[in-house]
Amino acid sequence: MISALKNLTNRIPVQYEGKPCYDILLTDSFQELPKELEKLNIEDRRLCIVTETTVGPLYAEEIKKILEPLCKLVVIHTFEAGEAHKNLDTVQGIYETLIQNHFDRKDLLLALGGGVVGDITGFAAATYLRGIDFVQIPTTLLSQVDSSIGGKTGVDFQQYKNMVGAFYMPKLVYMNINTLMSLPKREYLSGMGEIIKHGLIKDQKYFHWLKDHYEKIVNRDFDTLKEMLFVSCNIKRQVVENDPKEKGERALLNFGHTIGHAVEKLKNFSLLHGECVAIGMCAAAYLTYQMNRIGEDDYQMILETINQFELPTQTIELQVDDIVDATLNDKKMEAGVIKFVLLDSIGQASICRDLTREDLSQGAETIIG
Repeated sequence: MISALKNLTNRIPVQYEGKPCYDILLTDSFQELPKELEKLNIEDRRLCIVTETTVGPLYAEEIKKILEPLCKLVVIHTFEAGEAHKNLDTVQGIYETLIQNHFDRKDLLLALGGGVVGDITGFAAATYLRGIDFVQIPTTLLSQVDSSIGGKTGVDFQQYKNMVGAFYMPKLVYMNINTLMSLPKREYLSGMGEIIKHGLIKDQKYFHWLKDHYEKIVNRDFDTLKEMLFVSCNIKRQVVENDPKEKGERALLNFGHTIGHAVEKLKNFSLLHGECVAIGMCAAAYLTYQMNRIGEDDYQMILETINQFELPTQTIELQVDDIVDATLNDKKMEAGVIKFVLLDSIGQASICRDLTREDLSQGAETIIG
């Protein structure tokens, strides 16, 4: 799969229900953004750049400056950074900015930032005036390979992650790979949780390629990053095209997320999302090993790879029962049964619906240091 993608362009077309929907564009700057947005006929539209307090100061004014000559109006709406602000109050603030600036259904939102910005902006776009267009401009590794693709939008409700949301497709996903160079190391490597997941559930060769190229990936070699992004985005594209509303195959993308979300919540979001996914993958890999789906060598290789990219395999100060209780309250419950993703081998996964509380407890025990 890696070698086949080397001959492709920087553009990945994404379909929705069998029809062309939007493109994922991989670039090294924001200079192609005006040309891409001109395809959306922005000359008669208002644009709102939605961003947060960490990313906004880096890029929002630059983007505003290059787009202002091309459209009616460009405004910037900035909210406080962090998962704690991924809620309906933040969405309300976006609504207020749009109303005050007379945005109507033909106008456009630009989500500039990581996964929190993308999820919130997409949800605001899906619900403002019953739906206006939006564009994803993801600036973190995790959002570039995961949350910006596939049309999942949403916010947290009280302590429950992504409980309120909608499937709503963007008009474009525009990735400036160089934004990854400004990320703190911990946040950058957090994105590897989702990338390692892609290899584990869909592409064994890719998983081994990641292991072999870890030094270049950790050191953010541009060409290596571009190749990695292309492969991961294609894996995500293929899955969401086959199952846009998570009625089957798309649920495989939840590998590591079920226990991972429980850890994320119980740690009060002090761990990054990709770190929690990594911990959740360790628990899921252990259960996979215990069920003889993979051997001990493969199980250990998964743990070693996660460690290789400086991601955690365990957490502290949590209780097994609390993790299991939070897992069983996850939105992935279906008719009282937890949908838990396990590996069939490295590169293949499937949904298991018959895990017991005791099984989950055994998995949780392995991730408590």
